[in-house]
Amino acid sequence: MARRRTALPRSAATSASEPRRAALPAPAVSSNQREWLAAAALVLVTVLAYLPALGAGFIWDDDAYVTRNGALRDVAGLWRIWTSPGATPQYYPLTFTTFWLEYRLWGPAPAGYHAVNVALHAANAVLVWRILSLLSVPGALLAASIFALHPVQVESVAWITERKNVLSGLFYLAALLVHLRRGGRGRVVDGAVLGLFAAALFSKTVTCSLPAAILLIEWWRRGSLTRRDWTAVAPLFALGLLLAGTTVWMERSHVGAVGADWDLSFLDRCLIAGRALWFYAATLVWPVGLSFVYPRWQVDAADWLQWWYPASALVLFAATLLLRRRIGRAPFACLAFFAGTLLPALGFFDVFPMRYTFVADHYQYLACLGLIVLAAAAFDRATGRGLVAAGVAAAILAPLTWSRAQVYEDPRTLWLDTLANNPTAWMAHNNLGLLLQQEGSLAEAAAHYRAAVRLKPDDDFALNNLGNALHGMGQADEALAQWRAALAANPGNADAQANLGNALAGQGDLAPAEVHLREAVRLAPNQASARNNLANVLALQGRGEEALREYQAALQLEPQYAEAHHNLAVLLANNEQRAAAIEHLRAAVRYAPAYAEAHYKLGLLLAADGQQQAAVASLRRAVELADTPAYRDALAQVTGGR
Repeated sequence: MARRRTALPRSAATSASEPRRAALPAPAVSSNQREWLAAAALVLVTVLAYLPALGAGFIWDDDAYVTRNGALRDVAGLWRIWTSPGATPQYYPLTFTTFWLEYRLWGPAPAGYHAVNVALHAANAVLVWRILSLLSVPGALLAASIFALHPVQVESVAWITERKNVLSGLFYLAALLVHLRRGGRGRVVDGAVLGLFAAALFSKTVTCSLPAAILLIEWWRRGSLTRRDWTAVAPLFALGLLLAGTTVWMERSHVGAVGADWDLSFLDRCLIAGRALWFYAATLVWPVGLSFVYPRWQVDAADWLQWWYPASALVLFAATLLLRRRIGRAPFACLAFFAGTLLPALGFFDVFPMRYTFVADHYQYLACLGLIVLAAAAFDRATGRGLVAAGVAAAILAPLTWSRAQVYEDPRTLWLDTLANNPTAWMAHNNLGLLLQQEGSLAEAAAHYRAAVRLKPDDDFALNNLGNALHGMGQADEALAQWRAALAANPGNADAQANLGNALAGQGDLAPAEVHLREAVRLAPNQASARNNLANVLALQGRGEEALREYQAALQLEPQYAEAHHNLAVLLANNEQRAAAIEHLRAAVRYAPAYAEAHYKLGLLLAADGQQQAAVASLRRAVELADTPAYRDALAQVTGGR
């Protein structure tokens, strides 16, 4: 339609010979500009709410993902991230690629990783707003504000390990936005959508629900689905099922989601799913008492009261579907999105955290949008005050998020908060014990390990750690008993196998020690310490060639492993390979400058090799680090008492 032109009144016109004397009034801010200003304010308030996270450190699992992740150290590690599923805790190669890149930028400093998580979450909030605006959903900015600032999201944002949530969310939402923009022109699934979906899956496979969400949105928009709708998302379903299947396999074969804690019947899993749905809805409505670890409730299919959860959920879904002509399709679509996006975490598939809880805040990072959008749209439609409500929601939720983010400051704060909210969290006792043990407080650590074992007598992790603490306190026999109890509970505990093997080797029982250490290597072939310890036992038995291979395998896995360099050097020196031994000792002190024993032995070998000046320097450094009689005598002998 041609735009109708209107001539200016003659009094408003200017002649060609006269300059303009008065400027036109400044144009009012357009509705689109107001919305973008509101979105900018959303980003700003999100960043402000998460300021405590920006100053936080590393917490649980962050060591395996970042600080002690050998795959982040070199270029070869990037190749392993993509080609070796066991090289990282989970096969989410795009997530670990971001960590690899960041390790090049700021190394093991936590601030950068936290900043990226917050930035990704803020970007996701903007994408939520754009998607809802494109769909003309009422209360779009209100929904985006709640998504950005609700305290249940803190676990996904303030926990570096959950980069997989915020990163996969970015690609999931971007793929959905591209689909919605192009779907109207007949290009439901194209290379861009497929590529973004693949990126989401390689970040975290929980996003495999995207093609189902696309179909659900199309059904909500049109009331029906065509064959074209189904064929268009078929490639997405195929890719999603493939990578989701990989994750299920990894959880069982690599992460260890097998055993009595996962021996649940189908009926048990239905009970878990029904109760979990109501749990997540409740925490969205009333986010009080949030915890890093929630109690793992007892499941009993014979208790008819427990069937209220899945039964009432099914009644609600059926009612919204049957009443869609009266109340519209949106309520059912939102509820189905909520439940469908949560499906991978509802207990039907075994994941490792089911060992200690069936629910976690970070499981509903994207799924919560179903209920948030439904509530925001209903409020805006009823009141027409969506923008005002967005500001009110920000004012209420931002302080809650700020407060919750402070819990993630460091491991001690996290575990103490967890125990305050969930005194039955045996896992928190175990991890608090680990922290105390690292600080040298062995008796306090042992007390927490014993508390964990009282709460869960078959917890092989706590039993193994209790053995470590007792061994450090000089209670060798009781330590052996705890390690054996850990292996009785779970023979697949590689750490307990290694610890028992090392202890037996220390007592001179080399044959049984070798058995346990070989089992540790079999269970954890990528663990350099297990191979190093096995090599030590082989060397003590005079099996130098076998020991050499294990030391070399340990160093191939972890080239900067100073202890393995030292031990290999001793083996080489005993076999008259002095030059090679010197090189490995140089590597040991390069990677561990405070390694006094390595400095001492390097000094002895250098002296024997005629490198007097270098020998004196090494021995003096050994004495500086540990002033022992043996070190002083060696230095005096080399210097002639000077």
